[in-house]
Amino acid sequence: MSGTLDALLRPRSIAVIGAARKRGSIAAEVFHNLVHVGFQGAVYPVNPKAPVVQSVRAYTTVEEIPDPVDLALLVVPAAQVLAAIDACGRKGVRAVVVITAGFAETGPEGAALQRELGERARSYGMRVVGPNCLGVLNAHPDVRMGATFSPTFPPFGGVAVCSQSGALGLAILDLALEVGMGISSFVSIGNRADVSAADLMAYWEDDPDTKVVLLYLENLGDPAEFLEIARRVSRKKPIAVVKSGRTEAGRRAASSHTGALAGMDVAVDALLGQCGVLRTDTIHGLFDVAMLLSTQPVPKGPRVAILTNAGGPGIMATDACESRGLKVPALAEATRSALREFLPAAASVENPVDMIASASPQQYERSLQLLLADPGVDAVLTLFVTPIVTRATDVAEAIARAAVAAEKPIAACMMGSQGVPEAAAMLREHRIPTYTFPEAAAAALARAARYGVFLARGEDPPPALAVHRDAAAKVLGAPTTAGSHGRWLHPEEVRAVLDAYGIGTPRQALARTGDEAVRLASELGFPVALKLVAEGITHKTDVGGVRLGLRDEDEVREAYLAMLGRLTELGRAGDMRGVLLQRMAEKGIETFVGATKDTEFGHLIGFGLGGVQVELLKDVVFRVAPLGAADAAQMVDGIRARALLEGFRGGPVVDKRALADVLLRVGRLVADFPHIAEIDLNPVIARPDGATAVDARIRVVG
Repeated sequence: MSGTLDALLRPRSIAVIGAARKRGSIAAEVFHNLVHVGFQGAVYPVNPKAPVVQSVRAYTTVEEIPDPVDLALLVVPAAQVLAAIDACGRKGVRAVVVITAGFAETGPEGAALQRELGERARSYGMRVVGPNCLGVLNAHPDVRMGATFSPTFPPFGGVAVCSQSGALGLAILDLALEVGMGISSFVSIGNRADVSAADLMAYWEDDPDTKVVLLYLENLGDPAEFLEIARRVSRKKPIAVVKSGRTEAGRRAASSHTGALAGMDVAVDALLGQCGVLRTDTIHGLFDVAMLLSTQPVPKGPRVAILTNAGGPGIMATDACESRGLKVPALAEATRSALREFLPAAASVENPVDMIASASPQQYERSLQLLLADPGVDAVLTLFVTPIVTRATDVAEAIARAAVAAEKPIAACMMGSQGVPEAAAMLREHRIPTYTFPEAAAAALARAARYGVFLARGEDPPPALAVHRDAAAKVLGAPTTAGSHGRWLHPEEVRAVLDAYGIGTPRQALARTGDEAVRLASELGFPVALKLVAEGITHKTDVGGVRLGLRDEDEVREAYLAMLGRLTELGRAGDMRGVLLQRMAEKGIETFVGATKDTEFGHLIGFGLGGVQVELLKDVVFRVAPLGAADAAQMVDGIRARALLEGFRGGPVVDKRALADVLLRVGRLVADFPHIAEIDLNPVIARPDGATAVDARIRVVG
């Protein structure tokens, strides 16, 4: 672990610079909390106007303190922070937490002050949390550091928390106490002058007290650094995040299918998914998944058995699981037979198993043991609704007994009021996560199952591919300066680039006149497709610029003249550069492969249904380049219309590996040539024997 972050989270001594005597101010509450919760090291108040602060001898400056100081908390006005940093540097303080506001969040002057703060601290070798933050906390009994102005000090446990928002940090600490979730350490990073979420993940990676990492972030900082560290740490410990801040960049207008579909939030989702980071929409959802993963094994798969004493909640749980990608499979016959031996005749031994309202604690215990032993079950969700005849606490004890030494995760849902709070507390004591309603439990199980898939797939580096980079470089060359939007490559250039990277295209030729179109069509062989080539026209179908299945010379001539006529009607005949003729590809499923460059995240690769459906249905999956083989395969399997690729209603079973190969080659292409701004391959015709990009566009920029 980093020694400098040890000074932040496991200090032996703390100075509170600006500690106040009168309770009620932030400066007073920070000092009070440190002393009140029982910090196991020395605490030194620094106040030039008071000899004593809250019954503790105070010092005029941090440099007066006779002993070494590991950590300093700064709660002085913003104008005094730089002087305090200098004093800490001269004293040899190793880390500072700047709780004071008035920096980058206030505008350009505050941002300049924050930059100076960071530079001063770095010159002394100090790490900085904040400014404009809630503080830091370590709940370990050997530390008990409550260096925040929150009145809440949570119980000790295996969950580490990083919050970019101080206000939400307050809510997180309150919620942790309310649900009894143990915290190892908590850091409110505020404006991030220095210490970031990535730094904290790297620290918590080897922290023996931390089992799960939770993040609330408004932005990811350096995406490349976040990706590298999160991907590594997720292999050891689950990470869950609430990511807010949907910016205008994510809603910008774009000139291609890929750009229109890929916004900022899509990039965030893609990056987090590739890292194995579990994204939730709410703080409650964050806690729900943390309660499961901090106490239970990671599920080996998506198959959930449901045990209930009421039919309605069982149906709700089934719907909640299935709608989140989990499976509620049929139980093994041996399991069903064993259940029939002791459950009443009115009970259902299918999945969900409904033991009916008379279910006893003993029946809960035996049934849960059988479901855990079923080889077709990866996790169990047990539901209890308070009846008149059975006490909730007795059922909780039965569930706890059945869960002893269980190798599969168990989630419990206790519904009702009579004895339920006490029962839920008992289950938490036995490290069994407990939820109020089935939907929350199902959502937590679904995210845990996705984490299991991430762990099972192992490392996924980009594979070696046979490409001809030099041939593509002759076309793509160096970054262009052709305007702020760059330029779209001509069809012949696009064909050369795709050929160099092994992406299949049909035979084609460019014609600039109607007579040339007729001649080239005959040379290619009928039937052919005719596609408009015109400056500034992105969606050719909108202007009648695509004609398919032309069977002879007359049809080619007629199609050419119709396109020219349509552009003349629109006053754009001068934009026409010709037509692209292609030998008609064999029939298959129209898919879409694209790439777009995000200014913050780099290249996003997209896959989905193609043709005119791509922006209508928006059935597209994105990943951040570079892609590994598993990334590409998961993209192909990740669209909602996956069944269309697998022979839906007698259709063709396409070669999904060929589609994944196209994705990998596009990923390699944009990695080799970062000045590619956008690629649209739409459609890519997927067939049982391969995949062909029948329409392609590439834009390059400076």
